[in-house]
Amino acid sequence: MKSGKGDFPALEIIYDERIIEVAKKIAGDIVFSKNIGKTMKKWRERFQITQMELAEAMGVSPSVISDYESGRRKSPGAHMIRKFVKSLIEIDVRRGKPTLSRLMKMFIEAEGSYKAIIDMREFSEPVTIRNFCQHIDAELVVGEEVKDNVLLGYTVVDSIKVAIDVPAHAYIRLFGTTTQRAAIFTNVRYGRSPLVAVKAFQAGTGLRPALVVLQGPKNVDPLGLIIAKREKIPLALSRIRDLEELVKRLRAI
Repeated sequence: MKSGKGDFPALEIIYDERIIEVAKKIAGDIVFSKNIGKTMKKWRERFQITQMELAEAMGVSPSVISDYESGRRKSPGAHMIRKFVKSLIEIDVRRGKPTLSRLMKMFIEAEGSYKAIIDMREFSEPVTIRNFCQHIDAELVVGEEVKDNVLLGYTVVDSIKVAIDVPAHAYIRLFGTTTQRAAIFTNVRYGRSPLVAVKAFQAGTGLRPALVVLQGPKNVDPLGLIIAKREKIPLALSRIRDLEELVKRLRAI
């Protein structure tokens, strides 16, 4: 049975569209890798498949797999890469999809994270929390003692999409290259859920943003304020109501 999707029309035992998407992502990672052989080995090992098992599924000798992974054989063509990915997936499906299940969950969470992000940027030079708040017309309501600490970037997220699409343990994807950044939550009505989410993330990872900014409410919800104070999460409230204006000011920093 054919899927009729993209470059993987002949995954005979696969009918789940999510698995087809995983196959495409793996193939793309290999094709655009600077070291194709090393990336092929990475995926084979991630699926916990031996060279012998993979070679049998692909209908080639184990030395062919070894040569590709070591770089002794020139980079495989599109047909060989499709065959490689197809075999990884078919073996995993026969095992009950242990690796595929994890990958599908990871990719779904990643897509949810990206949908929640409105803007993200790393600064060319550090910016103090004090100056950052001045740029976005924000009042620092918790964390006055850290106003001279520096930020290395910011992430603007839609608080509703974060609450719906991004589990707390996946918040790390919102931090870009560093947690020394401002996490700006827009579309906030009360300011309670963003602080609850940050607290949960901190409890699970030991990490937290250097500053949380709420855009939307006129005042911080009392419970959110208590959480920020108890967890020592620097918290600011931006007076800018228009999201486009907020992003414009951020990009001007």
